[in-house]
Amino acid sequence: MIATWPSPAKLNLFLYITGQREDGYHNLQTLFQFLDYGDSLTITPTRSGDIILLTPIEGVPDEENLIVRAARLLMQHASARHTLPTGAGANIAVTKRLPMGGGLGGGSSNAATVLVALNQLWQTGFTLDELAAIGLTLGADVPVFVQGYAAFAEGVGERLRPVSPPEKWYLVAHPGVNIATPQIFNDPELKRDSPVRDISTLLQGSFSNDCEAVVRKRFREVEELVSWLLEYAPSRLTGTGACVFAEFDTESAARQVLELAPKGLRGFVARGSNVSSLHRALSGHKAIT
Repeated sequence: MIATWPSPAKLNLFLYITGQREDGYHNLQTLFQFLDYGDSLTITPTRSGDIILLTPIEGVPDEENLIVRAARLLMQHASARHTLPTGAGANIAVTKRLPMGGGLGGGSSNAATVLVALNQLWQTGFTLDELAAIGLTLGADVPVFVQGYAAFAEGVGERLRPVSPPEKWYLVAHPGVNIATPQIFNDPELKRDSPVRDISTLLQGSFSNDCEAVVRKRFREVEELVSWLLEYAPSRLTGTGACVFAEFDTESAARQVLELAPKGLRGFVARGSNVSSLHRALSGHKAIT
């Protein structure tokens, strides 16, 4: 049984906002692809009847941590279906590599990994579709991590269609600021009127992110980072930021640019993947290091 589970990052290869809903949320068209880079979670089933997070995040109470919330939510649903083993609990430790507020989906990915892993460890019997529905109550990005395939997403990001974009190499850079998603979606200057298009049309055009103009205007660090990366390769914001990525055809090309990075820049090189590392590990029943 897997002891340490992958929790991969994602990129929004494009992100278009097609309107604002009456409930305040926004309708999107976005393309998710995973990276072969991310956090990892070590999960040990227990008979304590509780979820213990061994690596709490400073300033984030357990009740607000998506890892704990996901585990307890699965417990509630399994209890209601009478599939939760007596005394089921877990100790969970996370090794964080993904920055908070970076647009890489770290928190959502952590929640999805917990749902998928504990569903197997506790043998609660939920399908991936059922786990995705549970995960949606935690965040709009959780379902794509649960399903584990690159996807074209619509609605608030919950309506997913499998796609297979090219698996390019990416230089992902963090400008040193954290950006809260509501801050961008509440900005009065945010573009909210992109036309609804079918996936084939979107894949044939150049990719962009409707959040980028506002983020670059509001955060000087992001503006400087995008401007620098654009000198070397097609580059844009992922999600609502703050991370920016540049795409390359080879790993060596991406690493050459990373070596030229301004002093103090935090970044990494990773390959895009249309199947998440979580699902590759799950199907192979292989522990990771």
